[in-house]
Amino acid sequence: MEKLLLHVCCAPCSTSVIEELSKEFVVYLFFYNPNIHPVREQELRRVESEKYASKLGLAFYFDSSDVKAWFKMVSDNKWATEKSGDRCYYCYEDRLRLTAMKATENGIGYFASTLTVSPYKHAEMINEIGKRLGDEYGMNYLERDFKKKNGYKKSVELSKNEGMYRQDYCGCVYSKLERLRIKPYN
Repeated sequence: MEKLLLHVCCAPCSTSVIEELSKEFVVYLFFYNPNIHPVREQELRRVESEKYASKLGLAFYFDSSDVKAWFKMVSDNKWATEKSGDRCYYCYEDRLRLTAMKATENGIGYFASTLTVSPYKHAEMINEIGKRLGDEYGMNYLERDFKKKNGYKKSVELSKNEGMYRQDYCGCVYSKLERLRIKPYN
């Protein structure tokens, strides 16, 4: 079986994606998310992801996040809405680039991301970036929209069954502020 490095944004989103990919690949997990704020939230998500990887017997890598560089990278687009704006584009590209680099360093032939399982993420944009970076690094980017075939719904069910911590926002401070301003009626 081929090896695949999977960028993980959080443990809940990884559940159904790992289940699907494990049928085709030897899956390695990589947590790199400088967008997640506050730092304690980022740490919560990393620990939950690492715990799940350990339970499944999967290799888990993480990279310390350069929060200052992330803020600088998105500063001109910080108030763009989630999914449609340049802020997300730069954030996706940053995380996928480091994933491609990490896969190359470790002799892993494929890379992908759990980001496309979320209904709040722009799967086409993520996949376009991934394909471009795959070409740039001489890697195979696995183009998928993991929310299809009830992938998101399944991730919610699986993470609930695992008793995982599930956050209620993308991770960046701007998406959290956006969420707090737009509260749905119950």
